[in-house]
Amino acid sequence: MYNPSVSGGNASTVAGSRLFLYEVQGLRQNAETDQMNNTIRKSGSVFITVPYSRMNQEMQRITRMGGKIVSIRPMEDVGTASNAEPTPITAPVAAPAEAVAPAETAPTQTKNKPMTQAAPKAAASVPINLYKPNSPYVGKVLSNEPLVRDGGSGIVQHIKFDLSGGDLHYVEGQSIGIIPDGIDDKGKPHKLRLYSIASTRHGDDMDDKTVSLCVRQLEYKHPETGETVYGTCSTFLCGIEPGADVKITGPVGKEMLLPDDPEATVIMLATGTGIAPFRAYLWRMFKDAERQKNPEYQFKGMAWLIFGVPYTPNILYKEELEQMVEQYPNNFKLTYAISREQQNAEGGRMYIQHRVAEHADELWDLMQKPNTHTYMCGLKGMEDGIDEGMTVAATKHGVDWIEFRKQMKKEHRWHVETY
Repeated sequence: MYNPSVSGGNASTVAGSRLFLYEVQGLRQNAETDQMNNTIRKSGSVFITVPYSRMNQEMQRITRMGGKIVSIRPMEDVGTASNAEPTPITAPVAAPAEAVAPAETAPTQTKNKPMTQAAPKAAASVPINLYKPNSPYVGKVLSNEPLVRDGGSGIVQHIKFDLSGGDLHYVEGQSIGIIPDGIDDKGKPHKLRLYSIASTRHGDDMDDKTVSLCVRQLEYKHPETGETVYGTCSTFLCGIEPGADVKITGPVGKEMLLPDDPEATVIMLATGTGIAPFRAYLWRMFKDAERQKNPEYQFKGMAWLIFGVPYTPNILYKEELEQMVEQYPNNFKLTYAISREQQNAEGGRMYIQHRVAEHADELWDLMQKPNTHTYMCGLKGMEDGIDEGMTVAATKHGVDWIEFRKQMKKEHRWHVETY
């Protein structure tokens, strides 16, 4: 996937924090709050300590009392925050069966492991700019295979490069730069383009010697002349022959890194070649050879891919995806939005935002878990539609979706790479 603006950021790892502090505004006094034996403020914020097992119930209770949740933070983060001086109100427990030890044992289990911060070792292990534009790595093309089947639209290729002649290594979620051959209309060498990596750190051959890209040939009409224009770098890559040399830079990017937590919930929203980083995630999670190669990372959580394409033949890596679903039905959920073949509830074309709206309540519930990470990759226009669908779900719980999304971003649980 072509990625024109990979940004830096903190690597994401998840610790098993089990106690959270809700900052709530607008609570009104009523029969329920009268039973709490705590002073309810008429203005400002109220801070409520909530065990993980009751996060959803507490959100509903706060909504019934007219409150608005403005932030949710792990308790250990609050302890170091200079601007937080709360007098926590402990959330009530509905029945003895729910009053289990997690709330009491959490501090000893999660000490010095903030949920939203990457471990220093993990952050240090993320390679950045090993090869720069003025001294790129030159690797050979090993293969260039079409991904769009008969009846599909456009040209999309899976291209594998040899890395054995240098020290270019990477992790899932990063990008590399490609400098196409030739010169531009000013007589200068072409500038590099960034593409999301579509392979795991071990490469498609599991030998740590390759990197793969998923590239669509850019094609559009010139707004003034009406002439068909083809993208310089995407055309260069889509037509390149095995054995050819390619100048590669990078890797770059920390925004889209996969969490180290093998029990995380990973929500992936993709359109077109935005599938690239998610293919890398899914291989790391579910491919047999990857699981054998990574004994320290055996995924046991939940992965959900919602994938938007125009036609069924445009479902990139279709066989791989559906084989993983068949092998791991309890850990991988796959949902397609096929715009030219399926209809949404209003009878129009089925785009990814319509699938998100259909499943918004379920997605919302998953996002309440502190180890849920949501990733979005693909066309920039997808963002507004997804916000719209999730706003409906959040409003049912009295929560402002935009503020909640911002909070997830602060916690390094909301990751976006669109173009």
